[in-house]
Amino acid sequence: MARKKALSLPLSTRRSWVGFDPAYSIRRQCRLAGIPRGSFYYEPAAETPENLLLMRLIDEQYMRHPEFGYPRMTDWLRDEGHEANRKRVARLMQRMGLQAITPGPHTSKPAPGHKIYPYLLRGMDIERVGQVWSTDITYIPMRHGFMYLTAVIDWFSRYVLSWELSNTLESCFCVSALEQALSQGMLPDIFNTDQGAQFTSEAFTSVLLDKEIAISMDGRGRALDNVFIERFWWTLKFEEVYPKDYADGRSLHHGLGNYFDYYNHERKHSALDKRTPAEVFIEGAVRI
Repeated sequence: MARKKALSLPLSTRRSWVGFDPAYSIRRQCRLAGIPRGSFYYEPAAETPENLLLMRLIDEQYMRHPEFGYPRMTDWLRDEGHEANRKRVARLMQRMGLQAITPGPHTSKPAPGHKIYPYLLRGMDIERVGQVWSTDITYIPMRHGFMYLTAVIDWFSRYVLSWELSNTLESCFCVSALEQALSQGMLPDIFNTDQGAQFTSEAFTSVLLDKEIAISMDGRGRALDNVFIERFWWTLKFEEVYPKDYADGRSLHHGLGNYFDYYNHERKHSALDKRTPAEVFIEGAVRI
């Protein structure tokens, strides 16, 4: 596909919230400005302290064992001495957006009426920058609540092109991250997601179709179809999120911004011959 050009490389510039007009609702102002309402507030979604503890434990165990559905997660929590029943754990995992990587009768379903695209990457060798980009959503535990994070990553270089935080699972923050990534001057051949309602929505897929980018979607319950971003979530949480235990959304946003800069420009990867994602990404972008 001869649709690419050299990329302007800095991570997406974060928007300033200064200048919002109190005469209009926050929802309307965010819509007019093209930003997700959840990111405006940076207020963590609320849960009881007891549930937040369980969700933190569930998240850490899921990072280690993504094959755990709510029955096995319930058994593990009980073995660890926590009072939990399957109905409660199922509700918490659903709110966190977690499901076992193997399909079964309790896996989540795409939204009714949303088109599902086939998985295009099985057996494919990833050989260059811009060949495949992907995105996902992950739950971010905090001291007094939680938020959701989405990011767009280049598979070949592991470079993070854009990211957004939200306190809801509305699709707008995913669309915002996608548009930020695509605005930097390069279009991927294939864009891969899971079958979540945010990514199967017309608001999301139309952005890709308008730019003639092939859409690939994981099989249901197959988180490892999107293996590079799943590995990235593990790295991010164990290096940044869990140790820092952020108290509020603004400090989380600032901390993640610093971490993404470090990850892209300083953290060397053995899979990249001890180079950083930015080094590999820049080299690949220049060749296009």
